[in-house]
Order: sequence, then structure tokens, then C-alpha cells
Amino acid sequence: MSLTPDDPIEIGTEHLTVLGREHRAPLAHVECFDAPPDVALVRFRTEEVSSRCPVTGQPDLSTVLIEYRPHRSCVESKSLKLYLWSFRDRAVFAEALAAEIAREIHGSAHPRRVTVTLTQRPRGGIEVEAVAELPAD
Repeated sequence: MSLTPDDPIEIGTEHLTVLGREHRAPLAHVECFDAPPDVALVRFRTEEVSSRCPVTGQPDLSTVLIEYRPHRSCVESKSLKLYLWSFRDRAVFAEALAAEIAREIHGSAHPRRVTVTLTQRPRGGIEVEAVAELPAD
């Protein structure tokens, strides 16, 4: 059975544990739902990711752009927000943070490709931009 443009797209959400519920703690992993047909690219952007410098302990603030080409799953955005919150007190370099986020999206949603661009706000006049890319398995 093929869908026509007028057919509604229904996506099951009963397996999601965060969406639509009160949740007041960071998450260790993102949650996913079945990808709707015809979605070629998903892009998330936030300017509110914080972590700490692993050497000085000073706060680092970053913008994160996540782009992925869905295969069978899409990342649920509330769980992504709570996952990114888990880095708030973590001591991590920008490059390692970009790679870790890319691995999480890759391991959870199994996209065709994922690219994470993390831009750390300048401290000492230097802005750091780290790009992590992972293709499908």
C-alpha cells in the first residue's frame, strides 16, 4: 500500500519515555521514533550547550548544529535537549564533544550520515569550530 499526498502520516510515540512527560534531569541517550517517509534531512541547532574546560575548569559555551540524513529513525528533540544538558558539568574539549554527540546520534538513530558542527564561543579571543562526521555503517 502506497501513501498519497492526502494520507496522514501516523507515528507511534508510545515507546518514548520523555516526550509529553515532566522530566527534570539530563539523559544519557537520545530517544528516537520511526522516520516519516520522504524526510531527506533533519537539522537541529542550539546555542545553549555548556561544558567545562578539562584543564582550567572554566565554563565553555557552544553552538551545536546537528545534521543527519534519516534512515529508519529520527531523533526526538526533547530527549536531545536533555542529552545535551548532560554535558553541563562535564570537562571535555570541543573536538571530543562534537565527536561524542555524533556517535550518540549515529548509534541511536542509525542515520545514513550525521554531521555535528560545534562552535565554542571565544575565550581568550579564539573561537573553536570542530566538525565530526559519521557515515552509515
